[in-house]
Amino acid sequence: MTKAELRAAFRQKRRSLSETEWQNRCEAISNQFFTILPSKPVSVIGTFLPIESQKEVNTWLIVRRLWQEFPQIRVAAPVTNLETGTLENYEITPKTEFIKNRYGIPEPPTSSFAIQHSVFDSILVPLLTFDQTGNRVGYGGGFYDRFLAQCRPDCLKIGLSLFDPVDQIDDVYEGDMALNFCITPERVWTF
Repeated sequence: MTKAELRAAFRQKRRSLSETEWQNRCEAISNQFFTILPSKPVSVIGTFLPIESQKEVNTWLIVRRLWQEFPQIRVAAPVTNLETGTLENYEITPKTEFIKNRYGIPEPPTSSFAIQHSVFDSILVPLLTFDQTGNRVGYGGGFYDRFLAQCRPDCLKIGLSLFDPVDQIDDVYEGDMALNFCITPERVWTF
């Protein structure tokens, strides 16, 4: 299937999840994430913040646990620049006051401490679906592909998916950034 076909299908699959089922899947993904966290020294993690109306994976479960149990790890979240098609990242803390952008994405204020792309050890990447070789389907704007291309080659790209992978995405192109891992409620996929 193409990205456009998969985008439509997986948006519908998300909408069909009950609130309880969505919450249970998000909790399972968070628990899976903490099984792989100790596998590599990490000082800075980037994360997307969920669009709740889209039933994105609730990354707040991961962020709050990082703040509580791993205070030595700095956490950053992006601010979307629609004019340039880029993401700028800022450190977030329990005291950060977030502002929802026009798409309902919580963003830190740009007065927060800016985090350079080169310092990330891991990035939690949003997606609608992924395939068995680590390719992902996002929302189609290319924001994360451009951002991930600027990160260090050893920065781990970790997708978070409510569903298991599809066999193959038919229209992957050269600019698509593949994942190193993808975490689903049942397992951690390694690529």
